[in-house]
Amino acid sequence: MTTQQQAAPTGQDDDGRKETPEERSDRNWNELLQELRVTQTGAQILTGFLLTLPFQPAFADLDDFQVTVYLLLVSLAALTTLLVVTPVSAHRLLFQQRLKPELVRGGHRAALGGLACLALVVTGTILLVFDVVVGRGAALAAGGVTLGLILVGWVLFPLIYGRRANPRR
Repeated sequence: MTTQQQAAPTGQDDDGRKETPEERSDRNWNELLQELRVTQTGAQILTGFLLTLPFQPAFADLDDFQVTVYLLLVSLAALTTLLVVTPVSAHRLLFQQRLKPELVRGGHRAALGGLACLALVVTGTILLVFDVVVGRGAALAAGGVTLGLILVGWVLFPLIYGRRANPRR
């Protein structure tokens, strides 16, 4: 049991909220679901885009590198979908078994894995499109810039902001 969970029965958590461990788990679960809704939509749109590519006439013109990148992207997109849907499936299978804290922890890990895969799919899709349209050098640069921006926006910014907002961490 964490310090926060131990503090809750007294009526006040260390973050100033007055909630029981069950209320905290419910709130965390609801926040996770809201995040997954956004992630699932983006992943589904990107996966749909990727799945249509082989049916385009120009797909036959892709070189071996481009086909390999494409197949890797489709695999990563499928893995992304699997990871961001896993918490929903787990919830459905474990419904009413009083495992909400475990679902929140597992869902959190699956969501992080899904975001990591989504970052790779977005980066790889930019790489593939630039490679087809303007060439390999521009593709590598665009992919690198995309990955860098994702790392700044999705990792570095939240870590810096979190440390400034809560210097105890």
